[in-house]
Amino acid sequence: MSSSTPDPADPVFRLHVGGKMAVASTVPLTSREDLSLAYTPGVARVCEAIAADPALVDTYTWVSHTVAVVTDGSAVLGLGNIGPRAALPVMEGKAVLFKQFAGVDAVPVCLDTQDVDEIVATVKALAPSFGGINLEDISAPRCFEVERRLDEALDIPVFHDDQHGTAIVVLAALRNAAALLNRKLGDLRVAVSGAGAAGVAVTKMLIAGGVDPDRVVVCDSRGIIGRHRELTGTKAELAELTNAEGRQGDITEALRDADVLVGVSGGQIPEAAVVGMAPGGIVFALANPTPEVHPEVAARHVAVVATGRSDYPNQINNVLAFPGVFRGALDAGATRITDSMKVAAADAIAGVVAESLTADAIVPSPLDPRVAPAVAEAVAEAARRDGVARR
Repeated sequence: MSSSTPDPADPVFRLHVGGKMAVASTVPLTSREDLSLAYTPGVARVCEAIAADPALVDTYTWVSHTVAVVTDGSAVLGLGNIGPRAALPVMEGKAVLFKQFAGVDAVPVCLDTQDVDEIVATVKALAPSFGGINLEDISAPRCFEVERRLDEALDIPVFHDDQHGTAIVVLAALRNAAALLNRKLGDLRVAVSGAGAAGVAVTKMLIAGGVDPDRVVVCDSRGIIGRHRELTGTKAELAELTNAEGRQGDITEALRDADVLVGVSGGQIPEAAVVGMAPGGIVFALANPTPEVHPEVAARHVAVVATGRSDYPNQINNVLAFPGVFRGALDAGATRITDSMKVAAADAIAGVVAESLTADAIVPSPLDPRVAPAVAEAVAEAARRDGVARR
């Protein structure tokens, strides 16, 4: 029996029977008076109040603590374009993580379309029911356009977790790895393998966090991105922003004398390329389930290794970021999520373990209960500083 064939004895399938979440009432409904308050006729007074002052929806409905987890099923985990129904178990999982780690209620919304216009129009139409939109597992480059258009159209936070959640945790991990090795972010030479959603966001986040863009080189499947290539869209932006030396070639050339490798591509990187890195290097090989460089191989040549896996030290896991980011944004009544809010989230994650750093512990455990509250507080404060908070 294959691993994807339902087996009633398999604990994974047993856990998923009936789904992983349900709707629960927060008010009693045990008497006629309860019914008259929660539903008709009492509810009509609340409706009229909100109609007169739409801002009251935050106070008298679930909006202030609820987000939509939206996907089109086009880039689900490492499974690819498996569609909205097959994506639903992942979106349910995301929703329960929101609840468990930050007390945020989340509703999976799996859309049966992969057309950018239809996705944007649908989410805009659904938005009044939610306080934020978490975009999930939408393939590049469409994900960039979907997020940009929704961010412009809506007055609630829109956050593509595959991009920004990964980028926030990578910045947190690199801050602590650099501190452990007594290095400054601005002095590090960084190679990013992958120019999809995560690669673009990681590159921009590292630069926002203090990495020198002139010392960053990004590779896609064709090699180093630079002005020597004819590019459009986000890759053209990366070519203008990075690779000041004008390097050309493959990942081996990108890693020559590099201090840091961030792998978000899924492609394999030969050990010889890692050997070419500068001494005392840092490797974040984040592809799942197979890292770009096996962590045991990387550890032979560099000082700090992180992966996206839970069975090795230093797991770069989005759950360190997104629950607290949305908790903070919702608490502040933020209208959007700014770069400063993302950097603040990274700083907060790094700070949780800043006093106890080792090469095997540069980020907190995903189960560390200190993380989400620290991130939420930092994000809310940043939202107020940036002038995007309504409370």
